[in-house]
Amino acid sequence: MADAGTKTRYRRVLLKISGESLAGDGETGISPSVLAQIAGELRDAHQLGCELAVVVGGGNIFRGLNAAGMGIERATGDYMGMLATVLNSLALQDALEKLGVPTRVLSALEIREVAEPYIRRRATRHLEKGRVVIFAAGTGNPFFTTDTAASLRAVEVGADVIMKATRVDGVYSADPEKDPSAVRFERLTHFEVLQKGLKVMDTTAISLCMDNRMPILVFDMMRAGNIVRAVSGEMIGTVVGG
Repeated sequence: MADAGTKTRYRRVLLKISGESLAGDGETGISPSVLAQIAGELRDAHQLGCELAVVVGGGNIFRGLNAAGMGIERATGDYMGMLATVLNSLALQDALEKLGVPTRVLSALEIREVAEPYIRRRATRHLEKGRVVIFAAGTGNPFFTTDTAASLRAVEVGADVIMKATRVDGVYSADPEKDPSAVRFERLTHFEVLQKGLKVMDTTAISLCMDNRMPILVFDMMRAGNIVRAVSGEMIGTVVGG
């Protein structure tokens, strides 16, 4: 649980979680233990008074970029990937509500039986009322990633920061899991990320953040308590543009 004396640095945060992280040690599917851990940390951050929005990917179920290799048209594959994010969003909503956290799923694709349609003013109102908002189905358009969706939604709802939860503790000059000489950056500008070709987010997402002066914090989600540390303003991970 979060310390009652802890204060949040940010009023409103958008957290980007990859679909692959929900699989845990498996390559596909949803790990119940990982889902419970993430939900618990989101609850703790929510209890600090931080307004939380979440974008979760769908790579643990289906990735649109892999569609071509299966003989599926790219646009169709991307729509399939959007539906995968809806599955993950519903799973996360269920886990949060079991912990007593009021949660709403807003989908860019209309699936009214299971999620509300995305309307910016409605999303903002949910956040103001203290509900965790999960944005599903990306932007609702093919050829755009959930990174771009996270950047777009963060700008639309007036988030103070995008927090990208990953398996590593920041942004490195190379993949630290493959290159032991990789150097971790503490701070970068958006332009440096583009110039160096660093794998923070795709170029569309980074450009959108740069144009709107939206900072990005990249941190290790696998370390227990890091989501609370991040929203509390502790210096963890790498800050881009902050």
